[in-house]
Amino acid sequence: MKITNPSLLLLARVRNVLLATLLGLGAQAAHAQNSIESVNVSPQSGGKIVVRVGLKEALATPPAGFTVNNPPRLAFDFSNTTNALGKNVQDVSDGDVRRINVVQAGNRTRMVLELSRALNYETQIDGKTVLITLQGVAAAAAGTSGQRFAEPTVGSQKHSLRNVDFRRGNAGEGRVVIDLSDSQVGIDLRKQGRSIVVDFVNSDLPSNLAKRFDVADFGTPVQLIEATKQGNGARVVITPTGNWEHSAYQAENRFIVEVKRVVEDPNRLVQKGFAGEKLSLNFQNVEVRSVLQVLADFTGLNIITSDSVTGNLTLRLKDVPWDQALDIILRSKGLDMRKDGNVVWIAPRDELATREKLALESRSQISDLEPTQTERFQINYQKAELIMPQLVNPQNRLLSKRGSVTIDARSNQLFVQDTPSRLEEVRRLIRAVDIPVRQVMIESRIVEASDTFGRNLGMRMGYLESNTARPNFTVGAEMVNTGQAAGLVLGGPAVINGPGLQVNLPGAGLNGAAAGTFSTLIFNRSRSRILSLELTALQADGKGKIISSPRVITANQTEATIEQGTEVPYQQASSSGATTTTFKKAVLSLKVRPQVTPDDNVIMTLRVNKDSVLPAAAGAIPAIDTKNVTTEVLVENGGTVVIGGIYQQTESTATTKVPVLGDLPYVGFLFKNNSKTDNRSELLIFITPKILKDNLSLQQ
Repeated sequence: MKITNPSLLLLARVRNVLLATLLGLGAQAAHAQNSIESVNVSPQSGGKIVVRVGLKEALATPPAGFTVNNPPRLAFDFSNTTNALGKNVQDVSDGDVRRINVVQAGNRTRMVLELSRALNYETQIDGKTVLITLQGVAAAAAGTSGQRFAEPTVGSQKHSLRNVDFRRGNAGEGRVVIDLSDSQVGIDLRKQGRSIVVDFVNSDLPSNLAKRFDVADFGTPVQLIEATKQGNGARVVITPTGNWEHSAYQAENRFIVEVKRVVEDPNRLVQKGFAGEKLSLNFQNVEVRSVLQVLADFTGLNIITSDSVTGNLTLRLKDVPWDQALDIILRSKGLDMRKDGNVVWIAPRDELATREKLALESRSQISDLEPTQTERFQINYQKAELIMPQLVNPQNRLLSKRGSVTIDARSNQLFVQDTPSRLEEVRRLIRAVDIPVRQVMIESRIVEASDTFGRNLGMRMGYLESNTARPNFTVGAEMVNTGQAAGLVLGGPAVINGPGLQVNLPGAGLNGAAAGTFSTLIFNRSRSRILSLELTALQADGKGKIISSPRVITANQTEATIEQGTEVPYQQASSSGATTTTFKKAVLSLKVRPQVTPDDNVIMTLRVNKDSVLPAAAGAIPAIDTKNVTTEVLVENGGTVVIGGIYQQTESTATTKVPVLGDLPYVGFLFKNNSKTDNRSELLIFITPKILKDNLSLQQ
């Protein structure tokens, strides 16, 4: 029989080489002033582990550290410090920390923490003690698989990346070497999809480094390296190809990410889904109970073997996870196992199934004979009649066959009679569904903007010749003569609207405003020939804006409506010939049904109306100008989105003129009328949802 563990042998060789290398660097320097006097490891709540390093003198800055992923290691360098522990290796085996190596080389001491898995760390100085807090990657990253290296100190100066380089290793691995301005740069490394993303916190990236590096020609798994500016920091994205694995570590001002290709060995029985430590087994006709005892010694589990487990087996497994090896042995002999904490019970499948069936039947019989109890449940936020169907649903009945439920609608209570175990399930259900409904305030803004422009220019001209000398007409404020000549208007221009009018192209008013008029007369000395000119002109420029803002508060998934306006009556004839009065709404309304998502976004089904009554003649049925939008949108809490808009532009130019005369140069304007109109209008509808907190209310 032979048992080997290549992983443990490899780690032992690496440790021995590391110790020999560091011890060979030099003897203790005489001028070293500080020393490490104690190293203590204590687990904390939440899976944290605190390593307390006691020093002779307090440090000004935390020790520089770097991380190795494969195998998982944390190393810290204490400059001008000696090892006063009296030993170099300290076995811990507490949580994820297995061993601590403290080795002095010259006037520097390096402390290496051997871990069972990759951990994040934070360093803090507490007097003469350095506190190293270790935490799992998932817990520290709050759900993201990342790895942090140096932590930036508060108020520290701006860091920067000095250089990004790529090298090919001897075994064909790709090494991305990033030179940093100092060793205190905060680094967050994580695997995102098929890429490796490295974020450098509060770090500048020179413009000559902000580019993409194509390194496919080096023959490594790495194909692309892209360095970009990301907010206040810098980001380096490494894109490998094929089947690969990576490791990263930091040494002083240099950060290195190593990516190497994983070559599958067809002789190894390694399958996905097994995560145990690898081992090799080689047995020839050995009892199954003896093999299970060997696995128990290797894993440290408490294995109980049934007396009915018998027989021998022959197997040869190389570099196989121990849980896969156990699964192979059980399947080959028709066995199965049940786990209870760190105790594993192994027996034939039929025996385990029979025992479980008997246990379930016994439990069912006990439930049928168990005495029932009656418990009162106060429903706070739901209606009791809505919860009752969930308890007595025939397809998914929560109560037992002997259970019953009664509703008191006045006090909104449920009275449930059943066994204690069923009552506990009812209690969990009510605790899950009887919760406050979240409320949402939806605010809508309807903006109508208009911009109008109009210009009109016209001319009227007339000539009158009279045989009667000195006819009666007004010149300024002087009334000349007392008689009236034919075709002349008393107190006005001589020929306007008279029989002597030759050109009649006046300018019309715009938007209800009358056009301005300028007129003059030209006559001879005897006032027997009169030429009259009248210029009418108008230019109108107007801007307007109407803002309507309906808002409403409603519960989650409950429709709400708010409206304001008028109801317009009109006459309608029925089929019998009678006339009835019917009303039509012309309102500003907002109808919405919100749905709050688990990530605090809001899905809204919306209908927004903006109606207005148009002017109508007396006795006529008024028309309604309506604007509405119906849609469904997803908006973040407190965000604003434009759900619709209408833009209209009316532009027109018109010219009325006397043929030929209106085209004459210089004097053609006397025989034409010009008008120009340019009207623009725009309608925009904005929606803003806000989720109200339980302790807040809407304040105007």
